Amino acid sequence: MIKAVIFDLDGVLLQSEEVWDEVREQLARNTGGKWHSMASRDMMGMSSPEWSRYMSEELGLPMTPNEINQEVVRGMEAAYSAHLPLISGAQEAVQRMAARWPLGLASSSNRQLIDRALREAELSDLFQATVSSEEVDRGKPHPDVFQEVARQLKVEPGHAAAIEDSHNGVRSAHAAGMAVVLIPNAAFPPREEASALAGAILGELSELTVELIDGMD
Repeated sequence: MIKAVIFDLDGVLLQSEEVWDEVREQLARNTGGKWHSMASRDMMGMSSPEWSRYMSEELGLPMTPNEINQEVVRGMEAAYSAHLPLISGAQEAVQRMAARWPLGLASSSNRQLIDRALREAELSDLFQATVSSEEVDRGKPHPDVFQEVARQLKVEPGHAAAIEDSHNGVRSAHAAGMAVVLIPNAAFPPREEASALAGAILGELSELTVELIDGMD
């Protein structure tokens, strides 16, 4: 029986993967780093300590990981101030799920970006637990962030449904033992081996219904 629903943030509630991509690429190019076409996919799902270290070591930015993290978060906050890229139907989907189950959020975003996005979207009060992967040992595809949300919700992972969009996100939720609903990210679609782990694949958030989740028991 499903006893909780856990959302991802970037790519599920926010169309923000492209924003992360733009901010990181601009910083890399402005500082003389070596940006390449696979950098975005490589970093998808990484925690902030992981992707900032990747940018320092693999992309060659002449900055410490902490400095990189601060600059990227500053750029993301500026972008959100100009326009919060809330996906159509996100508020309604969260409200539908919250009317039936306790909700959690398992995100690779930094804590301050999670809190800002939920506050501006007027969704903060609907989530009983939110965890950033910077607050656990390992980012996605490891299961740590989903496991921590389940722990805070006091729900066994096997009784939770996760809503994900990315290759590493699906792998993370599945590794935690959760039922997975996949809404594929159009810009960075998960590969076939990750998609095969999902219990349901949807085209958009409007298809996320109580009946669908109940059917995943």
